[in-house]
Amino acid sequence: MIKWFFKYGLVVFLFNTILLSIESMYQLGDALFLGCMALFALVLLINPSQIKYIILHKAFNFFLLLNIINVLYWLFFHSFSDYQAGKYLLARGLQFSIISFSVYYNFEYYKNKFLKHLVYVIFGVIAIGLVINLNIFSGRYYGIIYNPNQLSSLCCIGFSALLLNSNKKTYFDYLLLLLFLIISLTTGSRGVLFAIPLAFIFKFGFSIRNIVYALFAIAIYLVIITIRLETSINRFAEQSLFQDRLLQYHYAFETLKQKPFFGFGLDKYAFINPEIIPSGLENIYPHNGYLAILVQYGFVFGFLVLSIILYKSISFLNKDALKNPENKFYIYLVAYTLLAAVFESLITGINEFHTILFWFALAFLSYSKFRKANAI
Repeated sequence: MIKWFFKYGLVVFLFNTILLSIESMYQLGDALFLGCMALFALVLLINPSQIKYIILHKAFNFFLLLNIINVLYWLFFHSFSDYQAGKYLLARGLQFSIISFSVYYNFEYYKNKFLKHLVYVIFGVIAIGLVINLNIFSGRYYGIIYNPNQLSSLCCIGFSALLLNSNKKTYFDYLLLLLFLIISLTTGSRGVLFAIPLAFIFKFGFSIRNIVYALFAIAIYLVIITIRLETSINRFAEQSLFQDRLLQYHYAFETLKQKPFFGFGLDKYAFINPEIIPSGLENIYPHNGYLAILVQYGFVFGFLVLSIILYKSISFLNKDALKNPENKFYIYLVAYTLLAAVFESLITGINEFHTILFWFALAFLSYSKFRKANAI
């Protein structure tokens, strides 16, 4: 049981975030999350030798540095009575540990089979949603996921994982690609118009093939904007990518100015001070991962956190790493997350599918690089 949890703890933890994004399944997902955290903490306590070999492993030292920063911040600016801050500290530390253990003990699975299983799970979520609600063009479609932006993120990840897979595509694969694309557009999330083209660039580069695809996409764009729908294309044509984000950035900056050096605390991720938001405005969040981290930690600790994330991420964005087909999707995911963090807070939360997959991608790429350097 312990060995199985070491190998597949990440899978349980990651797919549990889907339960947490389904309103009727939230309580079950929350109980499973707390259970996983408690079980893994117990496993570490009874297997302390694992800490030396994995948590202190060179490939995962960026996780260790981030954990040290969190501990120092908690010691300086929180007390033992700050339950939510302590919960964040423990959850983040255990999350990084679960990812590290899974990659270390089950690298071959994540290299060869995980993405296929990921695609099928996302397909299952979409299929259940279509059975329950087939009206995909009546407003912003969300299926069984309570937030259409989260469904969009799932679809884009499923599409990209399948497109960037080096295996030969079957007819069913092409049908899945079309399904992921259609559903992602019907969510109305404008991030789709960034995520999907980026996946094509990673797959085919700046080629004639991509130019043809781009011309075809423009033709579809011009047709769809003439129809009264709430697809990603229609919302982009009406609002652009950043129109409604500028107000949120404004209040995020105003929040940061109140505590610029040391921020509002570990438990205040994706936070805007509600006291400065005028009455009548709702759903005001940073929607910017970099601003969110600065509001959370302040410039002093936030600079350290962002430096580690960016340094580690950029180290994989090179031609040599992309030559390895098993790395391509994970490198794409890192690039997509860093760029999309300008208009979404994708590098901050605890129980968010895309965020966890981003941290996993960094760990996988880091361990893959270590194995290659040491001829393992």
